[in-house]
Amino acid sequence: YHCGEECFLQSWREWMRNRMANGGRDEHEREPLWKPPHLKEQQHTNSSGSVNNHQQDHHSHRGPGGRGGGGPPGGNNNNNGGRGLVDGLGKDEPETWNEVGHSKSYTATLEDVGYCLKFEVVPVDAGTHVETGAITVVTTGRVIPAPTPPRRNLVPIAHHDGSEGGRFSVLTYNVLADLYATSELYHYTPPWALSWNYRKQNILKEIVGHNADILCLQEVQSDHFEDFFAGELAKYGYTAVYKKKTAQVFSQGTYVIDGCAIFFKKDRFTLIKKYEVEFNKAALSLVESLGGASQKKDALNRLMKDNVALIVVLEALEQPGVSTPQGKRQLLCVANTHIHANTELNDVKLWQVHTLLKGLEKIAASAEIPMVVCGDFNSVPGSAAHNLLSSGRVDAAHPELATDPFGILRPPSKLQHPLPLVSAYTALTKQPCLESEAAERQRTRVDGAGTGEPIFTNCTREFFGALDYIFYTDDTLAPLSLLELPAESEVRSKYGGLPNTQWSSDHIALMAEFQWGARQW
Repeated sequence: YHCGEECFLQSWREWMRNRMANGGRDEHEREPLWKPPHLKEQQHTNSSGSVNNHQQDHHSHRGPGGRGGGGPPGGNNNNNGGRGLVDGLGKDEPETWNEVGHSKSYTATLEDVGYCLKFEVVPVDAGTHVETGAITVVTTGRVIPAPTPPRRNLVPIAHHDGSEGGRFSVLTYNVLADLYATSELYHYTPPWALSWNYRKQNILKEIVGHNADILCLQEVQSDHFEDFFAGELAKYGYTAVYKKKTAQVFSQGTYVIDGCAIFFKKDRFTLIKKYEVEFNKAALSLVESLGGASQKKDALNRLMKDNVALIVVLEALEQPGVSTPQGKRQLLCVANTHIHANTELNDVKLWQVHTLLKGLEKIAASAEIPMVVCGDFNSVPGSAAHNLLSSGRVDAAHPELATDPFGILRPPSKLQHPLPLVSAYTALTKQPCLESEAAERQRTRVDGAGTGEPIFTNCTREFFGALDYIFYTDDTLAPLSLLELPAESEVRSKYGGLPNTQWSSDHIALMAEFQWGARQW
C-alpha cells in the first residue's frame, strides 16, 4: 500500500534498482534478467556475427548489434571495454559481450543499465607493440539506474518587504565523507549504495537542484574536493574555498581527511576575505594558562580534536533589476563549521562553538556586516552549545556545565556573545508567517512546542535528532523561504535510516532564502 502517486513511483524505482543490483532476480526467484526486445531476438540468432579476438588482439567479445570502440590505443596498454548480458542461471560470466569502448576509462550510460561491464587491459611494449604480460580482466556487477534525489520545495514564509538589495539563498549540508561511509557504521544500507561512485552523483544532483547562491558543505573529503566537487560545481557557476581538518588518515592508498567547503556563485558574490579557524591552535593557546605539564597534556588530549571552521566575507554583486543602496558595499559574512561529535565531550563542543563565536565577534566589531552561521554542530536543540548560539548565553545551571574537568568553561558568565543570531527554521513557529498547506505541513516537522528547530536533520538506526542549523543576524537579514523538511517515514522507508539508496548522506540538507535588511513588522 502506498500513500500516493509519488510514494508509489519512489518505491517502484527502489524495487527496480535493488532488482538490478541483485542480478536481476527478485529475492526469492531465480529468473533470468529481463532482456530488451532487440536483444531477445538477437541473443540466439546470427551467432556467426560474434567475434572472439582473445587469442589475437584481446578485444572484448562483440555480440550481434554491439557498439564498437574507437581506434588503436596509445601508450603501453591496450584497454577494451565490454558490456554483457547474463543469459543463463548461476553463471558468473555473461555469454554475449558487446564492445562499448576502447580507451582507458569508461562511464556507464543508460544503455548499460542491467548489464555487467568488463574491462580488459593488455600490457604491450611501447616500441614494438608486442604483448609483454597476461591480460588483466575486471568484471563489474550489473549497472543500476542512477539515483534520483528526493524532491523538496522551498516553502515561502514571508514576502519581500521592499528592502533594497534583493535576496540570496544559503544551503548547509553534511555530505558524509567516504571515509566514514562504511558498512560497519551503516550496516542497514546496501553496500553498493554506500559506494562513493554511486553517492557522489546523487549528492551532486541534489545540491545543484536546490540552486542555492551559497553552499556550506561539511565532511568534504580532501581528494573529493579536488577531483570532484570543485570541478563539477564550477560547471554550474560556483567557486569555492576549502579548509580540511588538521589531521589525516590513510585510506585507499593515500592520506586524506574531510573538511569544510564554502561555494558561492561567481555572478552573485565576490570573495573579500577568508578566515580559517583551527580549534587545535586555540587549544594550544588555552592550555598555556593551566597548571603543571601533566594537566596540560591531559587537557590537550581532550581538546585536540582536529575540527575546523571556515569564515568568508563576501561582497554582493549588482543584479539586473535589483535596487541597491547607493554608494554602499553589500557585504556578507558566512561561517561554516563541523563541531566535534563525541557525545561524552559536550564541554569540548561548547568550547569550540564559543571559540568560533569569539572570532565572529571580532569581525562584527570591525564592520556592520550581516552574518550567516551554518554547519553540523553535533549539538541537539536545548544543549549548551545550541543555547549559546540561539540565546547568546548559557544558564549557569545547565546540566552540561557540570562536566568541565579543566575549568575551561568557568566562570559560566563568560559563555555569552552579543551577536543577534536566530535559527532560520524557528521562523515557522516563532514569527508570523505566510499561511499555506506547505507551511502547515512544515510545522508538523519542527519542534513547535519547544525550540522550533527541525525534529531531525540526522537519522540513522542509532540516532535521530537535529544537529544542523542555519543561524542569521536578525537585525540585518530576514528569512523569506525555507527548504521543506522530509517526514521521518520518508527517510526511514525500506532501510530504516540514512543513508539509503535515495538519500546519499546520513544528514539532510537545510536551506534558507534571505532578504537583505531586517523584517519591518
